[in-house]
Amino acid sequence: MSKIYLLTIVLTFQFFVNTAKALIEEPNYNFTFDKFEVFNPGKNLSDIKKTYPKVKLINKSGSTELYEVDIIHQRYKFPLYFQIKEQKVVDYFARLPNYFIHDTFHQSLINRFGKQNKFYNKNSTSFYMWSNANGNIITYSGACTITCFPIFVHVISSKDQTLLKESLLEKFNKNQL
Repeated sequence: MSKIYLLTIVLTFQFFVNTAKALIEEPNYNFTFDKFEVFNPGKNLSDIKKTYPKVKLINKSGSTELYEVDIIHQRYKFPLYFQIKEQKVVDYFARLPNYFIHDTFHQSLINRFGKQNKFYNKNSTSFYMWSNANGNIITYSGACTITCFPIFVHVISSKDQTLLKESLLEKFNKNQL
């Protein structure tokens, strides 16, 4: 008699657990790196303005122009800064929202460009670098408190090393802007 009760409980549990195996996709975390494709180094400013007509010029220094645009993902928006030289993108810097999941975003970079070449961690903040990701250098940073979240992603061409001294990452690091 107890075997029947035990069997009934196990079968009932198995029935309800199997229905819980459905894939549940969080509505805010389906952001892909493809959204940044139009800002890749070498792309034209005119192409960016077609996709993002509300581009704002922030600073002009010699032949270099700094622009800001808001990237909109569902009901959230976050800033992306990019430099233009001779009407072409030199580099871009995106301040990623905290609602992104670090593990998901980092894994999407690994899936696309392979394992990072450099890794540095200090005080629960990590920096990852891909030194040749389709001709670009990608720097990504994430941090952990209670949960892990991304901080920024920076992309610059790996072909012209003199641009690294003028990159947005360097300028933000020196607080020149």
